[in-house]
Amino acid sequence: MKKLIIGIIIFLLAVTAGLSILSVGIYNQNFNKRFEASEPIAGPDDFDGLKAERVEFESDKGQKLTGYFYSKETGNDKEALVIMSHGIGAGHNYYMPVADYFASKGYLTFAFDDTGCDESEGKGLGGLEQAVIDLDHAITFAEEKYPEKPIVLFGHSMGGYSAMDVLKYHPEVKAVAECSGFVKATDMFESEGKNQVGSLIYALLPFVKLYDRYLFGEYATADVFDAFEASETPVLVIHSADDEIVPIEYGLDKIQSKYGNDPRFEFIRYEGRGHNNIFTDLTNQDEINEEFREWISSRGYDTEASENAERLKTDKLDFIHNVMDRKKWFDVIDEEFFEPVIRFYDENTGQ
Repeated sequence: MKKLIIGIIIFLLAVTAGLSILSVGIYNQNFNKRFEASEPIAGPDDFDGLKAERVEFESDKGQKLTGYFYSKETGNDKEALVIMSHGIGAGHNYYMPVADYFASKGYLTFAFDDTGCDESEGKGLGGLEQAVIDLDHAITFAEEKYPEKPIVLFGHSMGGYSAMDVLKYHPEVKAVAECSGFVKATDMFESEGKNQVGSLIYALLPFVKLYDRYLFGEYATADVFDAFEASETPVLVIHSADDEIVPIEYGLDKIQSKYGNDPRFEFIRYEGRGHNNIFTDLTNQDEINEEFREWISSRGYDTEASENAERLKTDKLDFIHNVMDRKKWFDVIDEEFFEPVIRFYDENTGQ
């Protein structure tokens, strides 16, 4: 009997250790790595009259983060400053059309790269809460640089989560507009984990939460509801019902179920906009993609053959930098999507 009990204990310890190792592995594979933007990468020169001031500031461990203050040559007639928080996968470059749009509407706009992303230091992002920490430091930096400007936030996906969650540390923010965000970091692990390991994810979640707490302390214990209770900041929540990366039940549905009758909150539910392209019009990109297919077919080699992989990569870069109309490629903003965002900012900053 004693041997049986010892065997059961050893078995349970082995299972626990195995689940713990698997949890940490999946966590690090998805979130604790560097994220670099791939071509084509937008820059200020791809937008007419867009000026960029490059800055550096420190985050929690002394790592330097790189950001840019964007403005139009015609000036910024709005009093408020928009701070943008980007999604996972790269830095703020993928959101350059959004920065240009806000600047074109008269807002000085601050966009930066999170830890471990693009131009910022760090071996990896570390985890989703790092985006909240970095935004916390970015807001403090911007307030010191422009103490007279009220601040509004815009975030997408991970950036939407951080733009809401950071209100716990910056209740002075005047307004938050977020799209495709989620309520707590472990929601995303659950969502992505179901795609990778199915229902086993529910056995892994307790270990994920412990590891998350180990990495981020108090930042890991809170969700955006705690931040809402710590502030009076108005929040505009936008989500598409067909979002497969951040399912709407982890974002807008959760928030609306609790705050649907609170006048601080506004909700916009879309159908058929997905996740990555929720605020974009892809007409120009579809046209350029067709141009690329025609152009590459004229090169006269088998683009599917493995021995031509490097040549295809070189030709693609040649097309991006020397053939395609870059301004058309980055002209993707769906202005109708952003009209309620601008109205929301204007109303809550007295513009």
